[in-house]
Amino acid sequence: MFSKKKILMAAGALMVSASMLLTGCGGSQSGAKDSGAAETQISGKVSASGSTALLPLLKPAQEAFQQKYKDVTINVAGGGSFTGMNQVAEGSVDIGDSDVNLPDEYKDKGLVDHKVVVEPFVFIVDKDNAVDNLSKDQVVGILTGKITNGKEVGGKDQKITLIHRAKSSGSRATISEVVLKGANFTDDAVIQDSNGAVRAGVASTPGAIGYVDAPYADDSVKVLKFDGVEYSAQNIIDGKYPIYGYGHMYTKGEPTGAVKAFIEYILSDEFQNSQVEKLGFIPVSKMKK
Repeated sequence: MFSKKKILMAAGALMVSASMLLTGCGGSQSGAKDSGAAETQISGKVSASGSTALLPLLKPAQEAFQQKYKDVTINVAGGGSFTGMNQVAEGSVDIGDSDVNLPDEYKDKGLVDHKVVVEPFVFIVDKDNAVDNLSKDQVVGILTGKITNGKEVGGKDQKITLIHRAKSSGSRATISEVVLKGANFTDDAVIQDSNGAVRAGVASTPGAIGYVDAPYADDSVKVLKFDGVEYSAQNIIDGKYPIYGYGHMYTKGEPTGAVKAFIEYILSDEFQNSQVEKLGFIPVSKMKK
């Protein structure tokens, strides 16, 4: 016969074994549920401001992300690249959208750079303009005010009206860096606060010229060749067309929660491979090192 003590010990061991078995099964199921919950429980508000050049990318991304995550609200606004960097550095927005690399004066602000896309830029003129191509020297001449009449570049005998962006614009900074190489823009220009406004101004002004992010160049304007090279995504990838920059999404510190999820969605294969080129941009992964 077993002693009472041995019977109690055996029963206790059986209960511990059963408990461990049940805990193991329950833990696996709970983990699966937690994993699923983590994906569907993303919630909160995300605010982003800055580059208007990035808006044709961010607006569709915003809509698709909010469809996927119903508990997230994303607000995307323009204002210019430097405005976006200022606002995220001050903590007034979660994401600062920009067309420029982080300037030195922002490098002690704790900003983290997320390079999300390649942004192509094009020079545009009104539809009736006879000019189809400008050399780099001709473009520099127009932007600096040394060339002021269309006949000087093979066009009509009419004043060239430069329509472009304010100093807070990343698009302007990109053109300054890539095309002007340190030369100064002329002050004799019409300044607009967005790519869309530049396009509208060029479309309605005979003899006008401006630059816009390529997705803004619609049928209301004519896109010029640059140094004889037509703009195309492939020409940028192949190194033949030089006017482009990178789209950045800056955060103050490493992002978390819905902010992190939104940036990761834009960088995901799901979005990069199916939407980016369709929206007129180029996936970062396609650029040759």
